[in-house]
Amino acid sequence: MTVLVTGAAGFIGYHVAEALMMRGTDVLGIDNLNAYYDVNLKVARLKRLEAKQKFSFRKLDLADRTGMLKLADEFPGIDGIVHLGAQAGVRYSLENPFAYVESNLMGQVVVLELARKLKDLRHTVYASSSSVYGGNTKLPFSVGDAVETPVSLYAATKRADELICHTYAHLYGLKLTGLRFFTVYGPWGRPDMAPMLFARAILKGEPIRVFNNGEMWRDFTFIDDIVGGVLAAFDHPPESLPPHRIYNLGNNKSEKLTDFIAALESALGREAAKTFEPMQAGDVEKTYADIEKSRRDLGYAPTTPISQGVPKFVEWYRDFYGV
Repeated sequence: MTVLVTGAAGFIGYHVAEALMMRGTDVLGIDNLNAYYDVNLKVARLKRLEAKQKFSFRKLDLADRTGMLKLADEFPGIDGIVHLGAQAGVRYSLENPFAYVESNLMGQVVVLELARKLKDLRHTVYASSSSVYGGNTKLPFSVGDAVETPVSLYAATKRADELICHTYAHLYGLKLTGLRFFTVYGPWGRPDMAPMLFARAILKGEPIRVFNNGEMWRDFTFIDDIVGGVLAAFDHPPESLPPHRIYNLGNNKSEKLTDFIAALESALGREAAKTFEPMQAGDVEKTYADIEKSRRDLGYAPTTPISQGVPKFVEWYRDFYGV
């Protein structure tokens, strides 16, 4: 078995590629190693993957139609795709909208066209996001809820990806599963996300920015639980017509942001200086995942509360950055 993992040098992609290889699967990773955040972190993840015999890598942009479609000729035995590559970040979408159109829309269509060319393909799993729920006030968020009012371009591209996949499943019979991730954190995490930003600032004695005056709740989900959900989804191709399904992958527990900060302070052994600020454009006050469908269909069962996950993240952070 050979599985193509897009965004393999990214946070979730790196962990999923490792987990697949631990199961004995050959992994073809692709990534464009863009500079949206520290490339050195991406290279460090990639070096760990390249040290394993079951991993091969191609530096490619998702929107590179020619390069991507050539993979079908170079690796005709690909029988699974885990599509995690994307332009991430809600706030950056306000600054550089074209990056999201290229990567998240064009890139999604290119991956699906590649899927059509792979004769042995069994299943494609792709990353969506909890951001598709926009300003919904009904909690917890369920996959059956209306998601037609995104509040950021990033969220709009992720919802568009779901609709595009539904269309490809209907037209071509591609088996596709979308996963709406909820606030993933843990070792090797993204430096543009709150855990890394907060840890760096606290250790430097700098104030952390707390938006909406601290009235923020997130369904913080540890990376190991997310990887378990991705693999479970990959192992259960949809049999519905059209063969396209969507699941939430969260911790099923919405934590107040200030409680997450307190867990960080405890693990770091330092108190944070805080600057309270208004809500930022494109952000939402609360996220909370209803994971009943994921439990029922996939056996998904997150087990890591922030009291366990945050210290694991801090241990990695101190080791990797030498602090």
